[in-house]
Amino acid sequence: MTHPATRRTVLLATGGAAAALTAACSKYGDSGSSSSDKSSNAVAGQELAKTADIPVGGGKIFADEKVVVTQPTKDDFKAFSAICTHQGCTVSSIADGIIHCPCHQSEFRITDGSVAGGPAPRPLPAEKITVKRGSISLA
Repeated sequence: MTHPATRRTVLLATGGAAAALTAACSKYGDSGSSSSDKSSNAVAGQELAKTADIPVGGGKIFADEKVVVTQPTKDDFKAFSAICTHQGCTVSSIADGIIHCPCHQSEFRITDGSVAGGPAPRPLPAEKITVKRGSISLA
């Protein structure tokens, strides 16, 4: 014999499911997390590359440091987090002025990190760099 569900048992059951979902999202990341949740491995003052290593109209991804450096126009260098704002994957390629995320095809502009396509809800956060004597370092 089964008993009809009471309001209390329904609320208790859904509360447990919500707690499990929250724990899973915390473990694997969710689109509501901020970029500070996925901290960079970058160290201030660390040299990333020579300016000659970053192509004009393109960029280079530094996966270990979780940073992407771009050069939208000659001698104009930008840096962004390499962690996609959709679900925390590391971006994987840069082509035709776009930074690509392999997980769900989010795309970001090399000029300002803004969303160019896909499910990403926010731009890639900017990272601080210094460019001196042909060297690009984290600020």
